[in-house]
Amino acid sequence: MAALQPPAIQGELGPLQLAWLGDAVWELHQRLRHCRTPGRSADLHRSVVAEVRADAQAAALDRLEREGVLTADELEQVRKGRNRAGRGPRRGESGIYGRATGFETMVGWLFLRNPSRLAQLLDRLEDADS
Repeated sequence: MAALQPPAIQGELGPLQLAWLGDAVWELHQRLRHCRTPGRSADLHRSVVAEVRADAQAAALDRLEREGVLTADELEQVRKGRNRAGRGPRRGESGIYGRATGFETMVGWLFLRNPSRLAQLLDRLEDADS
């Protein structure tokens, strides 16, 4: 998968800004992944939405943690995002929402700080889905 080139951003972004950015990066990754499959745009959209929901993001984080591939710095970003997440949507589980926000925070942080490492983790997740 071709790596995205992050823009230069001055100053530190907080966990919620990183999560917002990471959510967009994760969605773009899923769109790129699904556009390889022929299909109607509505079907592709539904497939992507299933992958960018909080429970899918929390599951992706669970896989990476279970495999023990995250560094201490990456786990720290997950912790910061999880702790700032709040309760999330009324009908969702706050634990899942917190883990998803932690995952998004780490993705946003890696996108800005170490895109090649982000590509490695995304490839690992994609290989796990194959």
